[in-house]
Amino acid sequence: MSGHLLEIEGLCAGYLGQDVVHNASLFVGQGEAVAVIGSNGAGKTTMFRAICGMLEATAGTVRFDGEDITNQKAHKVSRAGVVYVPAERHLFPQMSVRENLVLGAYPKRPSGSQLDMIFRLFPRLEERLSQHAGLMSGGEQQMLAVGRALMSSPRVLLLDEPTTGLSPLLANEAYDALAELRSDGLTILVAEQQVPLALGLVDRGYVLDHGRIDLTGTADELRDDPGVRRAYLGV
Repeated sequence: MSGHLLEIEGLCAGYLGQDVVHNASLFVGQGEAVAVIGSNGAGKTTMFRAICGMLEATAGTVRFDGEDITNQKAHKVSRAGVVYVPAERHLFPQMSVRENLVLGAYPKRPSGSQLDMIFRLFPRLEERLSQHAGLMSGGEQQMLAVGRALMSSPRVLLLDEPTTGLSPLLANEAYDALAELRSDGLTILVAEQQVPLALGLVDRGYVLDHGRIDLTGTADELRDDPGVRRAYLGV
């Protein structure tokens, strides 16, 4: 056993017989925050879908807490503790904020302590409990998507492009909330194009380019890397 909470090794995955992710390997330790950074189309979403069982891996291994979970059904991966928040959010727009949150705890009953924690992170959700999710702003919907995921008490939270569609102000607010989760000890793996925000949150990162991990290092090492600075930081 490696001692890593989440580990992928030699992962390949794609669509219609064509791999998009090629021989990718990474690990996330207990309590770590780790980023997968890359441009749009680099393969971040494909990788995350393969990790959480929404897409079949064509090669490689996904291990969670030492157990091989490669190509397990998505609901089994989620119930084991690996919970995915897609960029598209996939809320139930005709249902209320409360109903969306309660569904996040299924098949368990939601607890008051979970709701209290979510309302501490996202006070606006408490203010809008009876509002239909589809009538909320993009930033509020992102809060609800993360809150719904937290209702399942995840051990690893996979966040796919959490700043999609958000203004710079709301993107910063989203990352402030993620920083609180990190300080509470939650293990986080985030895929992001907004590289400065991601590197401000995480311990380490991986650069994904055309489906291959091109570079890895600490947040400071990646921030100072000339290639990362040119490609993602506008320097």
